Amino acid sequence: MTFFLFAGDMLVMAFMIGLAIWFSNRDNDEEIARIARIPLEDEDYYG
Repeated sequence: MTFFLFAGDMLVMAFMIGLAIWFSNRDNDEEIARIARIPLEDEDYYG
């Protein structure tokens, strides 16, 4: 039973790493930087 929990955890971790790599590779650097600035610009907009 412990092996199945460990194997499932490793599969979930591999999926999340793959998802992060896919998100970082699908856009160019300018688009990623624009998305990362959204919270900072929200403070200026609503403040």
